[in-house]
Amino acid sequence: MKNIRNFCIIAHIDHGKSTLADRLLEITHTVSARDSQAQVLDDMDLERERGITIKSHAIQMDYLHEGVMYKLNLIDTPGHVDFSYEVSRSIAACEGALLIVDATQGIQAQTISNLYLALDHDLEIIPVLNKIDLDAAMPEEVKDQIVDLIGCDRDDIIEASGKTGYGIEGILEAIVSRIPAPSGSVDEPLQALIFDSVFNSFRGIISYFRIMNGEVKKGDFVKFFATGKEYHADEIGVLKLKPEPKDKLSAGDVGYIISGIKTSKEVKVGDTITHVNKPCLKAIDGFENVKPMVFAGVYPIDADDYEELRSSIEKLQLNDASLTFEPESSMALGFGFRCGFLGLLHMEIIQERLDREFNMDVITTVPNVSYKAYTTKGEMIEVHNPSSLPDPNHLEHIEEPYITAHIITKSEYLGGIMTLCIEKRGVIKNQVYLTSDRIELTFELPLGEIVIDFYDKLKSISKGYASFDYFQSGYKTAKLIRLEILLNAEPVDALSTLIHHDNAYSFGKRICEKLKELIPRQQFDIAIQAAIGSKIISRETVKAVRKDVTAKCYGGDITRKRKLLDKQKKGKKRMRQVGNVEVPQSAFLAVLKLD
Repeated sequence: MKNIRNFCIIAHIDHGKSTLADRLLEITHTVSARDSQAQVLDDMDLERERGITIKSHAIQMDYLHEGVMYKLNLIDTPGHVDFSYEVSRSIAACEGALLIVDATQGIQAQTISNLYLALDHDLEIIPVLNKIDLDAAMPEEVKDQIVDLIGCDRDDIIEASGKTGYGIEGILEAIVSRIPAPSGSVDEPLQALIFDSVFNSFRGIISYFRIMNGEVKKGDFVKFFATGKEYHADEIGVLKLKPEPKDKLSAGDVGYIISGIKTSKEVKVGDTITHVNKPCLKAIDGFENVKPMVFAGVYPIDADDYEELRSSIEKLQLNDASLTFEPESSMALGFGFRCGFLGLLHMEIIQERLDREFNMDVITTVPNVSYKAYTTKGEMIEVHNPSSLPDPNHLEHIEEPYITAHIITKSEYLGGIMTLCIEKRGVIKNQVYLTSDRIELTFELPLGEIVIDFYDKLKSISKGYASFDYFQSGYKTAKLIRLEILLNAEPVDALSTLIHHDNAYSFGKRICEKLKELIPRQQFDIAIQAAIGSKIISRETVKAVRKDVTAKCYGGDITRKRKLLDKQKKGKKRMRQVGNVEVPQSAFLAVLKLD
């Protein structure tokens, strides 16, 4: 056990952790030159296209140091805030972390929040200054920032470049010398923490785990603590570039187990695996529970695909435990699911993965949060969907969820961030200077206001420097109304939203203008209207595509043309009564991106 090191990499998005992981794999000869490609661990097409890590990946490397062979288990983590739950799972399975900071950009938002996650778990932190080979690098300034942040010595900071491979040997030596070996005992009952799982259509569910105590052999009879289910370990092994079966794994090891589990409900991330005949007394304290921020309806385009969509979401949930879902129905879209996401990027990625990995065509409704509606009879109704809001005649008042938000930023962006929060109906509670140019702001904000574009705007105002963390602080009465979108006088419930009274007019006008651009022209006029109750507040018209029926009437009397045009007019009128308007998926998504 003393030759095992378990570590993860934490960094802000785009600070070069996947490239650095590539160099580590190359130097330890884990990846042969033939299999080598950029961002080896990002194996999803989606990750390569967008240049971001979405999943945490585990891989084992063998490293020879001073005549001793060490086993290094690396768990690569995402950098975007929407995948911070992935990071918390990786951290729970490690003893140390490489903190990677870009020498050209300095310490940024997500670096700080991920660092605090690691410090909460008492991880040994190794600071690495990456991209040192770039002309724009500012090594001395960024080193000062790192020293201020974690209080280490300047000499402890390793200078490296993931691109050229400079300093990688130094990182490997630091991992061996600074990160403690796993604690735990082989003689105690088996205790293994599941930190991830994937669904394989041939083998069933493959769970990735880290053994804290005890050992597990191939063919052992094991049980999953939370679900109480019992299985035989058909295959166990370690995670190299391809899974490598082994006969035995013991305390400190990171590996996988296949036991022919077919239903995804039976495996929970954060669960503990133990032996049936000699179980451990209590489960390992896993990860914090995930708190979804954004709720949206996900509906199959073809109603017959409902059951298939359910199993696809369940399989995705195995791989991404931060996704929550429950069934719901809508008048316009039929049966579907109300899903909870960590943010808008997370929602976009899930939708994309449903399409690519499971061939599911889905429609996503406008994201929102859950409100409490109180009726005149004194009942309380939870409203997840604008269509389930009671009639205004029966409505006493609505309460919306509020959050307490902590924003850490550089002092030069203070004005812009304050303006943004006040526009979003926020109230400032406190401001503290952490260092001479870093400031922490505490705001109280309605959750509904930050759901759609708050985070993106915060990032652009602060050039990516502001970090944002929040917790829910309760409910407050709000003046909310239901804004409905009508197409040819038919309400489209997937586009309706609950919105604060003050913002309704401008929002309704913007939606109508946007839909006018996106809805394809038909053979008849389409009226797009925004309404509050029975009052229309905005209207746009998509003009009909006209066929030139008078082309054959050259010369002669105008009445011949008139007669044909009248005939066409009647046809258009009749067509409008039978014709229905197809709303493209891009229209639903465009509503989210309204600025």
